[in-house]
Amino acid sequence: MELQVNRSENQVDGTYAVKDQSVMTEAVEVLTQLSSNKKIILIAKGELIPNAVAVANIVTENMLKGNSSIQEIKVDSIISEDDGQMTSNIEITIIKN
Repeated sequence: MELQVNRSENQVDGTYAVKDQSVMTEAVEVLTQLSSNKKIILIAKGELIPNAVAVANIVTENMLKGNSSIQEIKVDSIISEDDGQMTSNIEITIIKN
């Protein structure tokens, strides 16, 4: 599973690649996208996985409590062919009720 998502793709296909910035900033960006879409998929890999989980919790439990939910969580790992290092990936699907 290849996780290369850039900013322009975020707005087109309902995905959001979690970046290394404040989780509240990320949560506001996700909330903005959820206002125009009913569904968004948060994508993160490696050390950014805890940020993705935090953003999903902030959005579903604080900002849109009762009006949104986590539909699906996918966790995967890939092993680099270069150095054999394993990197975990996560996809969290949030839907707005």
